[in-house]
Amino acid sequence: MRTFLTALGIAVAVAGAVIFLSLGEGIRRVFSDQLANLGPDIQVTFGPASASFFPTSPDLPAHYLTDLQAAAEELGIRSVVPALLYVRGGLSPSQSFIFEGLPTSVELGDLFHGANAVSGRLLTPADEGAGVAIIGSSAAERGRLGLGSVLRLNPNVSLEVVGVVSAGGGLLDNIIVAPLTTLQRAVGVTDRYSLLAVASAQPERATEVAAAIQQRFPELGAQTSSELFTQVNTSLKVSDMIRLGISAIALIVGAIAVANTMMMSVFERTREFGVIRAVGARPRFLFGLVLAESSLLSLAGAAVGVVLGRIGVYVVNRVAYDYVGLHVALLTPRLVGFAVLVALGMGLLSGLLPAARASRLPVAVALARE
Repeated sequence: MRTFLTALGIAVAVAGAVIFLSLGEGIRRVFSDQLANLGPDIQVTFGPASASFFPTSPDLPAHYLTDLQAAAEELGIRSVVPALLYVRGGLSPSQSFIFEGLPTSVELGDLFHGANAVSGRLLTPADEGAGVAIIGSSAAERGRLGLGSVLRLNPNVSLEVVGVVSAGGGLLDNIIVAPLTTLQRAVGVTDRYSLLAVASAQPERATEVAAAIQQRFPELGAQTSSELFTQVNTSLKVSDMIRLGISAIALIVGAIAVANTMMMSVFERTREFGVIRAVGARPRFLFGLVLAESSLLSLAGAAVGVVLGRIGVYVVNRVAYDYVGLHVALLTPRLVGFAVLVALGMGLLSGLLPAARASRLPVAVALARE
């Protein structure tokens, strides 16, 4: 029973490490996919640029749109698209949605690579100001919505779904796109935007264009998709260290449990070890025997822990998909191999002291032990 409980403790520790570390892998993949599907080269916000590629606060004065358009040729800008973001919370994940207001004259594919209508149609210039919207496929599935469904933003504004769209699992799949003026009317903001999506005339010079925008308008923040991903990746590395620290604590506790079990086993089997030595076994045989038992115990717990971790990742992804329409945990072969190697190392280190004690037992003392 003691051995079983020790193996179970190791399994729980390994499962926790697998789940924590898989969150880092999954979140990094999510950000990579989301940023890869964003068409604009540069995102302009009010105030210093930050690591957030989803600024929901509409604090960017509208006059900067015309200012940037007026300086487009000088700064190397091809187009500037205003966007208004609005998050509507609900009592359940199926009632929570992210809305993005965009001018209907803009091609959706210019902002989201690979955007296409799964059913229904896309927005047209004639829809500007109308109570219509298109919804991402993941958001539609999560909210059980389809063509003809009506979304009520407030007592005065409702949106009818006229199309279901997808961009291959990117950001578009999880939001609702409405005409810009319609969403402005719904939230009561007509003179500000959340951000400006800027496309440079030469995409390879996006970093230079972003720097030129910030020099021309110091009160604005401009960052390219690659810069944004770098900032996000730095933040994720910090969170990786936190998750690794938490996982290490759990694994150390598991290692102590293994050491305790093996030490108790050595005490209880002292006479048995004396008999083995008396019939000719060398000290290194006992050392290897105890070390092998410790390693096997850890590996057995690791095997169960990987299975439990896989189940935990599935549960986390199901919950996350219900809330945000994304799978935020990713279990990779690298993580599985890491968990098994750590468990093996934990077993070897935990068994060293008990193994050394077993190998140093004097034969006469061991045989006299009751």
